Amino acid sequence: MIAAPELQTEFHYPQDTDTRFSSDTDFDDPDGRNVIIGKGKAKKGKKGPGEKGKGVGKGAGRMNGHHQENGMENVMLFEVVRLGKSAMQSVVDDWIESYKHDRDVALLDLINFFIQCSGCKGVVTGEMFRNMQNSEIIRKMTEEFDEDSGDYPLTMAGPQWKKFKSSFCEFIGVLVRQCQYSIIYDEYMMDTVISLLTGLSDSQVRAFRHTSTLAAMKLMTALVNVALNLSINMDNTQRQYEAERNKMIGKRANDRLELLLQKRKELQENQDEIENMMNAIFKGVFVHRYRDAIAEIRAICIEEIGVWMKMYSDAFLNDSYLKYVGWTMHDKQGEVRLKCLTALQGLYYNRELNAKLELFTSRFKDRIVSMTLDKEYDVAVQAIKLLTLVLHSSDEVLTAEDCESVYHLVYSAHRPVAVAAGEFLFKKLFSHRDPEDDSMPKRRGRQSVNANLIKTTVFFFLESELHEHAAYLVDSMWDCAAEILKDWECMISLLLDEPLPGEEALTDRQETALIEIMLCTIRQAAECHPPVGRGTGKRVLTAKEKKTQLDDRTRMTELFAIALPALLAKYSVDAEKVTNLLQLPQFFDLEIYTTGRLEKHLDSLLRQIREIVEKHTDTDVLEACSKTYHALCNEEFTIFNRVDIARSQLLDEQVDKFNRLLEDFLQEGEDPDEDDAYQVLSTLKRITAFHNAHDLTKWDLFTSNYKLLNTGIENGDMPEQIVIHALQCTHYVILWSLAKVSEGTSKKEDMLTLRKQMRAFCLMCQRYLTSVNTAVKEQAFTILCDLLLIFSHQIISGGREALEPLVYTPEASLQSELLNFILDHVFIDQDEDSNSTDGQQDDEAGKIEALHKRRNLLAAYCKLIIYNVVEMNTGADIFKQYMRYYNDYGDIIKETMSKTRQIDKIQCAKTLILSLQQLFNEMLSDLGPSFDRSSSAFCGIKELARRFSLTFGLDQLKTREAIAMLHKDGIEFAFKEPNPQGEGHPPLNLAFLDILSEFSSKLMRQDKRTVHMYLERFMTFQMALQREDCWLPLISYRNSLQAGGDDDTMSVVSGISSRGSSVRSKKAKPATGKRKLPEGKTV
Repeated sequence: MIAAPELQTEFHYPQDTDTRFSSDTDFDDPDGRNVIIGKGKAKKGKKGPGEKGKGVGKGAGRMNGHHQENGMENVMLFEVVRLGKSAMQSVVDDWIESYKHDRDVALLDLINFFIQCSGCKGVVTGEMFRNMQNSEIIRKMTEEFDEDSGDYPLTMAGPQWKKFKSSFCEFIGVLVRQCQYSIIYDEYMMDTVISLLTGLSDSQVRAFRHTSTLAAMKLMTALVNVALNLSINMDNTQRQYEAERNKMIGKRANDRLELLLQKRKELQENQDEIENMMNAIFKGVFVHRYRDAIAEIRAICIEEIGVWMKMYSDAFLNDSYLKYVGWTMHDKQGEVRLKCLTALQGLYYNRELNAKLELFTSRFKDRIVSMTLDKEYDVAVQAIKLLTLVLHSSDEVLTAEDCESVYHLVYSAHRPVAVAAGEFLFKKLFSHRDPEDDSMPKRRGRQSVNANLIKTTVFFFLESELHEHAAYLVDSMWDCAAEILKDWECMISLLLDEPLPGEEALTDRQETALIEIMLCTIRQAAECHPPVGRGTGKRVLTAKEKKTQLDDRTRMTELFAIALPALLAKYSVDAEKVTNLLQLPQFFDLEIYTTGRLEKHLDSLLRQIREIVEKHTDTDVLEACSKTYHALCNEEFTIFNRVDIARSQLLDEQVDKFNRLLEDFLQEGEDPDEDDAYQVLSTLKRITAFHNAHDLTKWDLFTSNYKLLNTGIENGDMPEQIVIHALQCTHYVILWSLAKVSEGTSKKEDMLTLRKQMRAFCLMCQRYLTSVNTAVKEQAFTILCDLLLIFSHQIISGGREALEPLVYTPEASLQSELLNFILDHVFIDQDEDSNSTDGQQDDEAGKIEALHKRRNLLAAYCKLIIYNVVEMNTGADIFKQYMRYYNDYGDIIKETMSKTRQIDKIQCAKTLILSLQQLFNEMLSDLGPSFDRSSSAFCGIKELARRFSLTFGLDQLKTREAIAMLHKDGIEFAFKEPNPQGEGHPPLNLAFLDILSEFSSKLMRQDKRTVHMYLERFMTFQMALQREDCWLPLISYRNSLQAGGDDDTMSVVSGISSRGSSVRSKKAKPATGKRKLPEGKTV
């Protein structure tokens, strides 16, 4: 209707086959800004936009006479809008009165208002208004624009500008609303404003362009509202006219018919004028600014066209306007793409508009689907919500492939995306209920309406093939499908009850999935926060959420306290199902066992857990049993004694059985029976799993386990798994004993016993480091690292000086063995790690698991370096692997370097240079002293030195001492080995100076001079004169020290001087015939 006729030729749909959008030739229309408003309707004494301000009547002289007053009025208008405190309607009414009194003065105020809102300090005078065209006025204002600051009112920060944009937009809307019955049709005010805004929107000044585009778009929105009201009035008038004309001739009022005809004619004229105004704004501003270089301006255009199409769909909701939104969905800025989606959401939400959107949907549906994977999460969320509205409007629009691309997003780590995808999934799969279901009485259990929906959830979960992420699926659907997900009664019925006649029973795989989903729903209801990796952590719950949480915990406890024993009995032999079911009591409200008189069900649960412990040897199942007992053994509840007795009876039996089996097993000597070994291992697994969460020190497990481990060392044929679990169990014994001693209530004998046991166990682990079995060695290494860290000097910190007797410092031999273990088992190629992957080197998952294990081993040792448990210089063997194993361990090694530097900068620097020296020596042994400095080995060491240099950062003052000490050690190393061929030949390590030069840029200017003087102490007079290639490392290193090092300021290198330095930056004669300082003297 409005601008559509002019655009039809650029955007048409052939009737038969072509359904694609054509190109937009409006973009190249040079006449877009010169549309004549009210063409052919000019009335006598009124001016079009091209005639603005010319031949102004008596108001012109008066305007000159009140220039200062006009300026004050203008400032007041801008200030009122800026502060936003006054009622906008009264401000507009005052301006309208001024316009009626002298329209030129009032318009000049309005023009200057727009100029000021753009941040321009220039003022349009009355003479400029009368005699200059808009383009000349804008050029003049551009010259007076203050470009020192890029800020202008729409972009300024601070409380005073916070509401400026909304006040500015409100002013324009109220202005049109208050003028809609007369002034906007005078072909003067609106023509002038539109002409000005169109010119400003084409300015090179961003502030003008941004402000005028916003004003023009809001002006257009206000005019659309006026046009809509006119359209409604015209329809009403037409109906009244038809009703009056259809009356009998005797009852028909001819004068009323004439009045209605006249009214309709006036409304039509007004409608035509409004359409011309809107057409001018659309072609003069929108068509050019929707593709502006500034994203904010593009976003304004798209936001407003969405408002027009929603507000006045009869005129704007057609393909001539929709195409702009469709094209802009490809915008490179996320905020613009976001405006496109929100604009479309307002249209798709109204089902009555669906018919007008069919062609647009078919053309741009693929783009909307692809935006669900947008790099901007906000855009992806709105794209999914838009597809949900599309789905709601019609099931046939989206293909199965389209839906599947959204389904997998329920597993997204970004929660808003996942929740939006969960709502889409819910609408697609669960919203189709039979109408009969709502009319029939509510049924419970597997006969309820939710039964099929729960099954559908299970089927979807299994088909997605992401079986480890049920918690993410549940969290995604929690907001929209909580009623279904919390129907635990139905889930229990599906698992325990027999299927109905004609109903297909769940398969074993489906039952496993249902139990996992059920566990996740219970955890979500009890904890009220998303799973790990989704969300920013726990948030404060509202009062309503807390009440819902308490109600859910009560209901789940009442249901599962009764049903859980039956579920465990049914699935007792299935390890995976039992492991999930045993986690349920962790979320119970245990008080309900007493208040609900459910003690008999508690006894039944304890019996089932006992049977499971005796039946299973799977570690996950046993640990789940242990955690369940730990959750139930809460002294705050009255059920504690009942559970504690059951736990003690179970452990008594298991420990007695273990001691009995162990005695028989050890007596069998070197040829143990396999069945006996299996029995010992099974019982040891159960005890170890329980010892993780429960204090079993009263059963004295250390003696029996130590005896078992000692026998394994002596005989050398102990089964691998028995040794691993015996080591772990003994480790728990030590930790529980330490916990009791730390409480301060134990006897002195307990501390001495712990000290003796801890040291004996550490020696045992050290002996197992030489085992032939890799898994055993890894277990011994990990436990040993943990114990050394726990019982290091850190143990007495925090006011625990009483534990000083427990401090254990590893001997040099143990430190060496730990380091050798790392070098032999961590820094190896993937293919060499055959033992750790259990023969599955070709399996990608096996390789990843092996790498993860090696990373844990390296991290355990690096913690010993960081906490000063082992000597820091042992880190040199770790640091030198930084480049070679960067992809596997680069992050761990870099973090270790960072932490050691925080502890001791100088010692860290000495460790870094030591690692480079070790690599240099290794290279010399491989290539010989006459190696090529362009070889890959030497270049690799130089690159490592460069990387080390980068880790020191940019603050030279902080690292000053460390860098100086690094150079000192490097220089000494370079001149350490004289050449056997005589002094005329370079020292064997001289090429190391080439590596050391990588750190020269980290020296301060005054320190370069000091280091250079120290270098000269090792140089003979002949060395300074040498220019052969073999002396190039010395030459280049000296040059690196002399660059920028001419400052005569005294050097204060405390890292050197604190070790006996007496050298300062004063002149010193180079030493002759000496390479080293006398013993005990350093720089």
